[in-house]
Amino acid sequence: IPPPQEAAERGFIMSMFLAILIFVVGLALIVKGGDAFVDAATWIAKVSGIPTFIVGATIVSLATTLPEMLVSAMAAAKGSVDMACGNAIGSVTANTGMILAIAVLAMPTVIKRSDYLAKGLILIACVSTLLLFGYTGQLKWMGSVVLIVLFVIFIVDNVLSAKNSMKNAPAEEKPEHDKKTVITNVVKFILGAAATVLGARLMVDSATDIANFLHVPEAVIAVTIVAIGTSLPELVTTITAIAKKEASLSAGNVIGANIIDTSLILPICSLISGKELPLSTQCITLDIPFCLAIAVIMVVPMLMKKKFMRWQGVAALCTYAAYMIMVTVL
Repeated sequence: IPPPQEAAERGFIMSMFLAILIFVVGLALIVKGGDAFVDAATWIAKVSGIPTFIVGATIVSLATTLPEMLVSAMAAAKGSVDMACGNAIGSVTANTGMILAIAVLAMPTVIKRSDYLAKGLILIACVSTLLLFGYTGQLKWMGSVVLIVLFVIFIVDNVLSAKNSMKNAPAEEKPEHDKKTVITNVVKFILGAAATVLGARLMVDSATDIANFLHVPEAVIAVTIVAIGTSLPELVTTITAIAKKEASLSAGNVIGANIIDTSLILPICSLISGKELPLSTQCITLDIPFCLAIAVIMVVPMLMKKKFMRWQGVAALCTYAAYMIMVTVL
């Protein structure tokens, strides 16, 4: 019989090995799932006549936001408010400061201002609302109402934009869409989204286990490992979209996901917890201000110049790096 210390060490090694194995499986799922997901979403955009940007900001964003929504909702239900708030805000910061920044660095692109104006301003308004109504340490019910209103405006704007684009778009040849092709792409979309979400969930669980083994605080886990982990679907979608030269799908997905994260997830967490959502000191003084700063860096110059520029990606990445250093050091 091995001594207790030796048995404990073996148990620790086995637990770490299992966590790493699950992490690798999750990574494989999101890579393959993301590829199928983007292919199907692009096909849907072309067949329906809806602009790729709109598809990215709605259908793709809702699907890739599922990990953040599930993680935050489950955390709120368990009373882990630091995890719920940190995950939602941290995911927005990661989406904008890392994922969108990488997309802009890889593929700076000219944009149509009318496509981005409302969505960019709604994103900034959502983060500003969190700062305005959460400075006392709680997201007040009025703040939740404002966020829900912003979400409704976002959905209405997408519907109107899609209608106008479909009405004014010149007639062009659409890809094949017989019954077999439709079924194939619908299945690819569903399975791709499911694999991406499941992969993210496995990666988050395993990474959180590893962090817990190493005694990393919950608040730090929420805005680093969990936030980045639940943003992996957006990252995979973005990288795949860049590889397939679908810049609009990438930008639309990130901006749409950010709006959903801020305007829908936190109010839902508040409803689940049955009270005003407490916000940690770190969330008020560090997480939300950095989130707002990065959103302004990425949105305002883009709207003014009608294009994403590489310097925005550099500035956002540097700001995100500074934020990560402050979170882990302070």
